[in-house]
Amino acid sequence: MRTFQPSGTPRRTGSASRRAQSVLSGVVLGMTLSAGAAFAAPPGTVPFGVYDPAGDFSQNRDVSIEMIFLPWEGVDLDSLRAADAYAVERNRDLLVTVEPWAWGAPHRPETLRDGILTGRHDATMRSVCSVVGTLQSPVTVRWAQEMDNPNGHFPWAMWRPDEFVEAYRRMVGVCRSVAPDARFMWSPAGEPGLEAYYPGDDVVDVIGLSVFGEQNHEIAEHGTEYGFAEILGPRYDRAVTFGKPIMVAELGFAGDAAYLARWHNAVRRQHEQFAELTGVIYYNRQEVWPWPNDIGLPDWRAGAQLSN
Repeated sequence: MRTFQPSGTPRRTGSASRRAQSVLSGVVLGMTLSAGAAFAAPPGTVPFGVYDPAGDFSQNRDVSIEMIFLPWEGVDLDSLRAADAYAVERNRDLLVTVEPWAWGAPHRPETLRDGILTGRHDATMRSVCSVVGTLQSPVTVRWAQEMDNPNGHFPWAMWRPDEFVEAYRRMVGVCRSVAPDARFMWSPAGEPGLEAYYPGDDVVDVIGLSVFGEQNHEIAEHGTEYGFAEILGPRYDRAVTFGKPIMVAELGFAGDAAYLARWHNAVRRQHEQFAELTGVIYYNRQEVWPWPNDIGLPDWRAGAQLSN
């Protein structure tokens, strides 16, 4: 677990266990409507999306992007079809984050790398994208996110930049062969040096960044709290140099009522300094990796925020 620095990414880290409770966001009965008021669209907003395993945003008409997480092995690919049906019913695009590991069995970094680079995982990616190619929703594939965060739990973040680039390009090529209409998101954490992992204009349609604000952690580490623009700014400045549309692919914030209000009022508003920002995706789930400074597991869920 690395800590937040203003020039970096205030982040939880990834694990297959985070996804095991719900591959498919939104396809849940007994849904609540409380999240609708929390993210009602202010004037002049950027498009809004959610990763929403509990279905809190199921009836929110402001949501235009539905994100799901998918490990590429040991998963029922019919969940992709179910997600597509859910998105089509609500007139939402689909963002599919493909994490290259199996349920409960993260690959060793070198084993995963060698398997991808030698073609042993081509069939795995092809099986996922063969379904992607049949979906009705406009689909963006986000493969192996936050590769530039060496302190995270993702095995692919432990590869050399040139290894990641080769792997990413190979997987996009495999996916395009069966899903020619899919778009592709390159999604770094936003750290200094991210440019070494850029795989090329021909395989990137949009860039995704992550923005997480945790009030108590910021005060403990830096003696002050940060806002959405302060945390996004340095990452955006690094990413915008590639000339691609930018999205906040994962967004979360936790704190007291005043802190939450400031973030709520900022995250969907158009900011002059973020002219290429084309969307934000809210990570509507509790954290699974403890943050330092005795923060524990921040609760990013919109329902929890509303109760503060």
